[in-house]
Amino acid sequence: MRKILLLVGVLLSAALTWFAISNYLSARPIAEENLRGLALSLTAAIGNITLHDPSLRSLSTFQTHDMAYFALVDRKGLYRFHTNPDLTGKHLQGALPLATLRDGATSGVRITLRTGENAFEFHAPVYLPGETVALRLTLHTYRADAVVRRARLNMMVLFALLAAGWTLALALYRFTRREEKTKLAMARRENLAQLGEMGAMLAHEIRNPLAGIKGYAQIIEKKPQDPRNSRFAGRIVVETQRLETLVSDLLDYARRDPESTATVDLGEVICHAAELLQPDAEKLHVKVTCECPEGLQITGNRDRLGQVLLNLGKNAIQAMPDSGLLRMTAEASGKQVIIKTIDNGCGISQEDMPGIFEPFFTTKAKGSGLGLALCKKIVEEHGGIIEVQSVVGAGTSVSVTLSRHLDPQGRS
Repeated sequence: MRKILLLVGVLLSAALTWFAISNYLSARPIAEENLRGLALSLTAAIGNITLHDPSLRSLSTFQTHDMAYFALVDRKGLYRFHTNPDLTGKHLQGALPLATLRDGATSGVRITLRTGENAFEFHAPVYLPGETVALRLTLHTYRADAVVRRARLNMMVLFALLAAGWTLALALYRFTRREEKTKLAMARRENLAQLGEMGAMLAHEIRNPLAGIKGYAQIIEKKPQDPRNSRFAGRIVVETQRLETLVSDLLDYARRDPESTATVDLGEVICHAAELLQPDAEKLHVKVTCECPEGLQITGNRDRLGQVLLNLGKNAIQAMPDSGLLRMTAEASGKQVIIKTIDNGCGISQEDMPGIFEPFFTTKAKGSGLGLALCKKIVEEHGGIIEVQSVVGAGTSVSVTLSRHLDPQGRS
């Protein structure tokens, strides 16, 4: 995204720069055309005056703001008329415009007056009765050059704005990079802190079953013929299975590889989970029911979703040690599916509710604390949300909301 923005900025700056420079370069030819057009207009006006007044007296009253002076020069180099009366009748100081007198050609050139002012001198033929004289017309250029000055100013302003824009963009980039580095450093420290906390909790969880395994193994080693060895060996197996479950849950929670997805029939997944929960439920006299309309489908990973239902179901059964009812339901709600596990067990206290989805948080004596954290992770991987409502002594309801699988006609 940053590369795209940088490319757009460079292209936009290049386009604006090209526009400003081309506008400035075209301003001088435009100014020259304006001067030449003005000179032609004034030449026509002077020619019209001389046509009606061959004595040239009327020319003395002809003046404009853009005109510095003008004069009429004959073939002998004499001023037949000059806006400075003192020069009328005197010889031209400089080259005679022969091309104008001979061929009737017009020409214009930039000159510098004795006052130091830049001016535009224009030569054109003027036809008097019986002869042709050369008009030497000198114009002020400040009005025409305003186009050049405006284009130069616009170019400088644009360059200043581009420089300010890029300076601001660079400052913002450095600021955002510094912010990102700060956030990354904070996240790294937070991850290290969480890793340390998780490591401490994991060490605590592993230490307890290891201590039991070690103790039972030492008893068997000291008294190999003790009749209680069979019971101790069974305890070792139980504690080993507990460690195995903990490691499996931890690996599942840490897994980051993307899972394959497919269309999943929720009824089959829920009924299968209920069947797997049945042995544990029967030991505690818990009745398990499942309710799901036919054809209700979602897109996801069947095994991972089944793991969510198993974890939620086990938590519900363990919350009802003296019998109870576990309901596993699913229903459609627009373009979503809501899956619920509802029990009438002991419930969860309000003090424990904020931490139930945290890794290694548990209120059970032998729980790993990864069950609900793993459920939340799997549900979020499927683009869903998981919510818990509980009342102490009345039971707990866990709802999982996922996107519903619909065919192109919008049917499930």
